[in-house]
Amino acid sequence: MLHQSIIQGSTDTSGAIAVGAAVVAGHPALPAANGQAAVGQRWVYAFGGGGAEGHGGMLAELGGKGAGLAEMARLGVPVPPGFTIVAEASRRHRAGQGGFPAGLTAQVEEALTRLEAVTGARFGGSENPLLVSVRSGARASMPGMMDTILNLGLTDATVMGLAARSGDARFAYDCYRRLIQTYGTVVQGVGAHVFDAALEAYKEMRGLTRDADLGAADWRAVAASYRAVIEREAGEPFPQDARTQLFAAIAAIFRSWSNARAMAFRAVHGIPDDWGTAATVQAMVFGNRGSASGTGVAHSRDPSTGEAVLCGEFLADAQGEDIVSGLRTPGPLTGADASLEAVAPEAFAELGRIADRLERHFGDMQEIEFTVQQGRLFILQSRAGKRTPEAGVRIATEMAQAGIISRAEAVQRADLPALADSLRPIPDPDAPREVIARGLPASSGAATGAAVFTSDEAVRLAAEGVAVVLCRPETSPHDVHGMQVACAVVTARGGATSHAATVARAMGLPCVTGARMLRVDPAAGVMTVGDLTVRAGEIITVDGGAGHVILGSVPMIRPEPPEAVALLLRWAEGADEGVGA
Repeated sequence: MLHQSIIQGSTDTSGAIAVGAAVVAGHPALPAANGQAAVGQRWVYAFGGGGAEGHGGMLAELGGKGAGLAEMARLGVPVPPGFTIVAEASRRHRAGQGGFPAGLTAQVEEALTRLEAVTGARFGGSENPLLVSVRSGARASMPGMMDTILNLGLTDATVMGLAARSGDARFAYDCYRRLIQTYGTVVQGVGAHVFDAALEAYKEMRGLTRDADLGAADWRAVAASYRAVIEREAGEPFPQDARTQLFAAIAAIFRSWSNARAMAFRAVHGIPDDWGTAATVQAMVFGNRGSASGTGVAHSRDPSTGEAVLCGEFLADAQGEDIVSGLRTPGPLTGADASLEAVAPEAFAELGRIADRLERHFGDMQEIEFTVQQGRLFILQSRAGKRTPEAGVRIATEMAQAGIISRAEAVQRADLPALADSLRPIPDPDAPREVIARGLPASSGAATGAAVFTSDEAVRLAAEGVAVVLCRPETSPHDVHGMQVACAVVTARGGATSHAATVARAMGLPCVTGARMLRVDPAAGVMTVGDLTVRAGEIITVDGGAGHVILGSVPMIRPEPPEAVALLLRWAEGADEGVGA
């Protein structure tokens, strides 16, 4: 069995990945390479369409994302086809002040030609355009720290081909405006807030309040306004050539390894700066193709409790960036009208089978990003899922009892700091409290601190020795420095797999997400719940295990050790006596 580390890849908590319409019709065999890539440095490895040139053991070369996709393709898991550019290319790009190493462009072109053959679509074609995503993927998980670009390959000409072929002009222009905004932000350096302001101004002009109210003509007009934004802010047009887009996007993904938030994350987590990131180019699949489509994140076990049950979130008629960003609050996989089970029951059943297979293959709880396009399931990424310390202990012991891993490996996974964290304080259940908001229990534990509404304010007060609770409408990778100094995190929007939830679990922070009754106004420095106003600096308590936001402080107690902790300690005591088998 391969060690689980082979798929510790970046979530890139946008989460969105995507396949041209032709791929949905079937996966023809991966065409053989013509041998050119084998001459000199190998920069590119293809996957999907019935096989893979790489494999899960190539973590250093392909990064977690690329290695995981290659391994899943070898297992026959339905992944959209594509290719991964090795991390060494990003190191050379960085050392060469932005140029591509010799041979890279030719190998990308070759891989692109093969991808066109697999999908039956043409990159830059006006009749059946192939669209791709370009995503980062370091060998260690860095959720949301680097960049992703979706729907790449759309232009004024190809968007009309996508509209005609799909029979859905609204869908096509929705994808186009998404690309223009993301490309303009990531590649051309335009602030995302400028695009947001343009969209809000358009909706106000039309008297509309929700994005869902915009039709094909609206999104076409918004796309035009976004192009005008780029020309005004960046001093250059949005490119109307698909290959120009692709190579500029690859360079931007390489550069994102060195952005401020990624560097700060690596410093905290001890990730070497010289690793660099691989870049994966993958055919798009579309979760925004109507009511039988959607995107989601699933865990093969509950990341908060460790219970062996498939759980996660699903957002119908959406792309992955919608769910990971926290801007929209998703629903559950099952048990609701818009759940995956209700929208696409066959895809839901298949997801359960695949989750179990991947967990057993990789020997750890899996976090799986997926897209459903008109009822068909595609797996976009699978990696070892972030979990609370309590869940980690339970998962390790239960997997050892099931024979998936050895007892020795279970003991090794649950180190002493994790065991100590599993006994973190919780609010005294008998103490009085004023619960002002309820949300999702995204990361367990409890903490009390002063409410702050910006990450910069969190850093300032924490430097003065003040315990702070970071309260945000939702967090983004730009909030990592605030989360690093906070004792707990609260968001009004987002689900259990949003950026806030994923990063909080990785940091061991108590976290409540999706507390919809909260209105957080960072500019005014207040958070309101009905008639109650919480001002910056006022004390609140976060109970991440219950999903409660409490006014004031609450006495804490230390719970009794769970049985799984006691069992693991007994195994640890006998580890030198042959208990490891």
